[in-house]
Amino acid sequence: MTQQDAELDREGRRPGEDRTDNSDDGAGAMPVRAVEDLLEAGDFPRLAALLADEHPSDVAHILEQLGGEQRTELIDLLRPSFDGEVLAYLPGELREEVIGQLEPKELAAAMAELDTDDAVDVIQDMEEEDQAAILANLPPETRALVEEGLTFPEYSAGRLMSREFVSVPMFWTVGKLLDYLRAAAVSGSDEVPEQFYDIFIVDPRHKVAGTVPLSRVLRAKRGVKLNEILHEDIHRIPATMDQEEVARLFRKYGLVSAPVVDGGGRLLGVITVDDVVDVIEEEAEADLLALGGVEEGDLYRAVLDTTKSRFRWLFINLITAIVASVVIGLFEATIEQVVALAVLMPIVASMGGNAGTQTLTVAVRALATRELSEANALRVVGKEVLVGTANGVLFAVIAGLTAFAWFQDPLIGVVIAAAMVINLVCAGLFGALIPLGLNRLGIDPAVSSAVFLTTVTDVVGFLAFLGLATLILF
Repeated sequence: MTQQDAELDREGRRPGEDRTDNSDDGAGAMPVRAVEDLLEAGDFPRLAALLADEHPSDVAHILEQLGGEQRTELIDLLRPSFDGEVLAYLPGELREEVIGQLEPKELAAAMAELDTDDAVDVIQDMEEEDQAAILANLPPETRALVEEGLTFPEYSAGRLMSREFVSVPMFWTVGKLLDYLRAAAVSGSDEVPEQFYDIFIVDPRHKVAGTVPLSRVLRAKRGVKLNEILHEDIHRIPATMDQEEVARLFRKYGLVSAPVVDGGGRLLGVITVDDVVDVIEEEAEADLLALGGVEEGDLYRAVLDTTKSRFRWLFINLITAIVASVVIGLFEATIEQVVALAVLMPIVASMGGNAGTQTLTVAVRALATRELSEANALRVVGKEVLVGTANGVLFAVIAGLTAFAWFQDPLIGVVIAAAMVINLVCAGLFGALIPLGLNRLGIDPAVSSAVFLTTVTDVVGFLAFLGLATLILF
């Protein structure tokens, strides 16, 4: 390799190298392969200079893509001036690994630059001893805000809110507000955040009287009082409200930001749409992982830890499979006399499982978004039963004719057709009832619905098919 070939351009690519890199999400982000090359070459000063211009999200993405040893090297390289925003973009399990490599003073320096909601998000999953070490190194004002944020329930609006917002008295004019904002910008005051969407108008008791969007401020004349242009129809979010409910409110009403208040209605903080996007992504990811029987951070865990976390659900699946096998064993004599039953039996169970999974997926999502409730549960269950019946009849015809053509026995066609209808009807029924029942019991339907549904469709499918075969063929 020549010296020219070893030279890298601004984005870490060699001359003539294809500028498309499928390993990266962001346009203009430094390719992971370029980071790996620089780490292997030991060119740390150049790598540090290149990464200094990268967005924290892109740096977090690079840390995700690197192997364990190279990730450790890169964290050591970034330690002297570690950007706290990188932590906010990392998945939980990987964030713990990065935090474990940094000293409390280094972490405190990085977190001091974060908004309070991001700082609380980073510190809340740490051990109490680690939390205390970091809090002790934070500036007093930041420490007080973070400690207050940690007093709210986990996954609540209080944990999610930011303490950086703009609130002014209702007797102010537009002109006074603009002068205040400009003066704060010139002086570099922390009283006004870098980004905000609404101005919160408060009364003397610091209760929210309304909001004024920035667009309305810019259109109004300087002499207009804020109480004349404020929106009184606002959605005040209690600090104890669950973050899923917060996300539902933002989606339902198309909110960009909303005030968070205490029990007395006093303004505590603000939740913005970017925070809600994170919540929606987290909840969707959690439900998806739960349906698959895996846990958050599974991708970054050690082999032994991953094996342990997956073993529990696989063991439960083994138990349910044994139950289905017991049902098959009850009809052992029947299967021995008609071998065709052993060939066709998996078809009925598989179709029932797939149909039930379709219903289950729709039901779990609808419960999460509050589209499915006790008010419309009966109608939804009825619809799924009708869908199961319709598909059952259609596939009964297809499967029955196929079995008849295959084994030249019309009775076998009748057996598999009838079993198909029964199992698909049960799949639609229980695919809706199981998540509804678990939700009624206070159990997350995304976590355990699939196991119960698989058991039902397997047992019903085998029982219907082999039971009907025993009655009709013998």
